[in-house]
Amino acid sequence: MNDLVHTLGPLLTAEAAAEAAPGIEPGDLEQAVWLRLLERIHEQGPPPAPARWLRDAVRGEARRMARRETGYADDPAAAAGTGPEDLVLRSEHRRALHAAVRRLPGRCPRLLAALLSREDLTYREIAGELGISQGSLGPERSRCLGCLRRILAAEVAAPDLRGKVRLKQPADR
Repeated sequence: MNDLVHTLGPLLTAEAAAEAAPGIEPGDLEQAVWLRLLERIHEQGPPPAPARWLRDAVRGEARRMARRETGYADDPAAAAGTGPEDLVLRSEHRRALHAAVRRLPGRCPRLLAALLSREDLTYREIAGELGISQGSLGPERSRCLGCLRRILAAEVAAPDLRGKVRLKQPADR
């Protein structure tokens, strides 16, 4: 156990500092992960890939703490838009977005699908999945989002300079 703590300590400190959201102390995040590790060891033994387990645990704890700190459940604005009509509209928007993503050229569909994934993949994981360097993900993402904007803009009426939607008028006879 001492070897595991000694080995993972610096990694945990670095990961906690990187993942701590505003209002969350990295030290609190570290303590929560150490506690999860102790519980894991007690119930199942040490993880087979400790460094990978630690990164996942830090990310999971950071998300839990962020939700707790922001108090979304108490926010009346967060409760708005939960009616059946709102759920249907959000579902339709998601469906339209994913359909537009599938029409993108090259590896854009796979890249944006990975970024939109509920699995919360890191850039390192996405780069490995796509077989490209992590440094090229940002520029590639920008190009793909530009293409997506153009596709979606073509499907929606563009506003004119005064912010009003232009409607095509039938020709006068």
